[in-house]
Amino acid sequence: MADGHATTNEYPTNELLVARRNDACPAGLPSKSGIYAERAQGAELWDVEGKRYIDFIAGIGVLNLGHNHPKVVEAAKAQMDKVIHTCFGVAQYEPYVELAEKLNKLVSEAGGGRSSYKTLFMNTGSEATEHVCKFARRITGRPGLISFEGSFHGRTLLATALTGKSRPYKEGFGPLPGDVYHAPYPNTYKGMSVQGALNCLHHIFDTSIAPSDVAGIIIEPVQGEGGFVPAPKEYLQALRQLCTDHGIMFIADEVQTGFARTGSMFAIEQAGVEPDFLVCAKSIAGGLPLSAVIGKAELFDSISAGAMGSTYGGNPVACAAALAVLEVIESEGLIQRAEEIGAKVEARWRELADGVAKGTFGDVRRVGAMAAVEMVVDGDPSKPNTEVAAKIQGRARELGLITLTAGKKAQVIRTHVPLVASDALVDEGLDIFAQATQDVLGG
Repeated sequence: MADGHATTNEYPTNELLVARRNDACPAGLPSKSGIYAERAQGAELWDVEGKRYIDFIAGIGVLNLGHNHPKVVEAAKAQMDKVIHTCFGVAQYEPYVELAEKLNKLVSEAGGGRSSYKTLFMNTGSEATEHVCKFARRITGRPGLISFEGSFHGRTLLATALTGKSRPYKEGFGPLPGDVYHAPYPNTYKGMSVQGALNCLHHIFDTSIAPSDVAGIIIEPVQGEGGFVPAPKEYLQALRQLCTDHGIMFIADEVQTGFARTGSMFAIEQAGVEPDFLVCAKSIAGGLPLSAVIGKAELFDSISAGAMGSTYGGNPVACAAALAVLEVIESEGLIQRAEEIGAKVEARWRELADGVAKGTFGDVRRVGAMAAVEMVVDGDPSKPNTEVAAKIQGRARELGLITLTAGKKAQVIRTHVPLVASDALVDEGLDIFAQATQDVLGG
């Protein structure tokens, strides 16, 4: 069997593992691919039957440095030989402090260097979201939170309430936490202009909650699950000013966009706006569980001692891995590499949009290496083509390429190409995607 081992009782097949998974795990746990990974390196993954895949989704944006980057593995192993866990509230350790120092500096620079920041570590993006909203309420003394239609902020209860998509995230899980409101996200392809989105936000202020009752507005600078839709710079700048005018915390959710993915360390810096708080996770630690709430120092320090903490948050092994991630991003030039990879993907997808996929590839968009193509019916943005997106994704997987869908109706195919992928490997993956598109649409 190519690139792998023979299938034996020691190495079960994907099919057998699917059956075991169905018996052992909940039906609601995502398991669409049927791929059971046995090993992975860089932008390549091999399943338990030895089949090779090019990985264009990287654990949903967790692996900007690819699978098993040697420097991340080395750093994690070295830390495991010293201390695996103490709980930072019991016995502190330098990797937590050093990582906080580095992130404080990076977020300050992203916001123009006008403010000092401090960092609290948690384990997941959902945890970071829950805590930042709790902090915004504590700091302002206000109850209200505003997020955006199409957003995704996690699966815990408050994060679910913030998320701007009902199925599958909200349906049947109510009642959800109150005082959460959703504003339209600017999307010119769907007819929502910057001014139109701002008008809708003011309409919420006029009809649902006064700005003086709003604690925070949380926004993804590029929506992830929403379909890789970027917020125009003008909108983010206007939103920042609005928050300043009304004493509202401006919260940037960079869980999916952070750590070089968008062609800058954080996407927010491309708009030249300064967040009051920034939350990040995913690629922060190269695959180990870690998230961060990074906030302006004077805001964070207004919260009393003991009001924050986490047993596992900022685990020393994860912090050591994250320090290695930051080193690799700089030493390997991955911020610039994100732009190069994104340009490659965009160019090939635009060729398809002008050829075999004309009228079906409705919009090709990207920020850095966050690239997406939206499938529509007959070129109509109001008619999502969920069926074709699923078919192309499925056919690409059969041919050895892992991608993922997104968007309100799962009509968008998105990529998180590991930033360490070579040009040859990116081209090979794009060739597979083109073949899959041809197979689905060309017949």
